[in-house]
Amino acid sequence: MPVLYLSHGAPPLIDHATWPAELAAWAGDLPRPTAILIVSAHWESAPVTIGATRTVPLVYDFWGFDQRYYDVRYPAPGAPDLAARVRALLGGAVTDEPERGLDHGAYVPLTQMYPDADIPVLQVSVPTLDPRELLEFGRKLAPLREEGVLLIGSGFFTHNLRALTGDDRQVHSFTAEFDDWGREALDARNIDALLDFEHTAPAPRLAHPRTEHFAPLFFTLGAGLDDLDSLRTVIDGYWLGMARRSVQLG
Repeated sequence: MPVLYLSHGAPPLIDHATWPAELAAWAGDLPRPTAILIVSAHWESAPVTIGATRTVPLVYDFWGFDQRYYDVRYPAPGAPDLAARVRALLGGAVTDEPERGLDHGAYVPLTQMYPDADIPVLQVSVPTLDPRELLEFGRKLAPLREEGVLLIGSGFFTHNLRALTGDDRQVHSFTAEFDDWGREALDARNIDALLDFEHTAPAPRLAHPRTEHFAPLFFTLGAGLDDLDSLRTVIDGYWLGMARRSVQLG
């Protein structure tokens, strides 16, 4: 299976003019997964924590939105066998939170990519924000790809909520510069520059005041290290001033 990093969007993603169709088309071009393992910027917990392995309520981890966004359901099957494989691949250095459902970094894009909610989904936590440790985390779980599991890192290529604009066409210069830097680094397969983004990227602390939304990229890169030659951007552009860049390896 390929491995993905996607910019997931807030709940209003489902109302965007093009984004839902872009995600649906992306999923349509992929082989059908046996299961999905997703790492979201919205769940940090160390050591690696495994979420629910049965269908439980979603985590509506956002505030101040219209009620309809809290009425969304995504009753995907649990993935207990996949959870067991994760434990085995990580050598048992995991814990469990069996009542934790999918958060919006997981279910919002999945509602557009796999709207029938008929593929087992497992969410695991982001155990650290250290890029190199996340690269290794992804590398350890890479064997799941050969078992048909779709690995997804879900974040946002830039994420500064204090710099949101009112229009997808309005972009701060620091956002555009960071996105251009990231595109060039990805196109060049310059993993060292990406790992050291806090020193190599322009205005990293403006693009990411906190780096949890960039962190899932390193999980994805680790899981796809053997397929770096195939790395490509699938979705780009901006949403309210934030870069939507999303990539695939494999």
